[in-house]
Amino acid sequence: MQWFKDWQRRRKGRPDHRQRAVLLIAAIDKGGLPLNPAIVNDIARGLGLEVSTRAPMSDTIARIRAALSR
Repeated sequence: MQWFKDWQRRRKGRPDHRQRAVLLIAAIDKGGLPLNPAIVNDIARGLGLEVSTRAPMSDTIARIRAALSR
């Protein structure tokens, strides 16, 4: 039962997709580079964007920026 309580506690601290997108864009603006395109795609899908697995990451990031500015 303890593992379940630990799992719930970790899950509550996870930011929603919009907050993850804001953190991603902030990190990129500071000069960071996302290393895992699957995470970027997951964030974009969480925002309601349709993302191809073959789409360049720069295009996906631009679409995330546009979605956040709406």
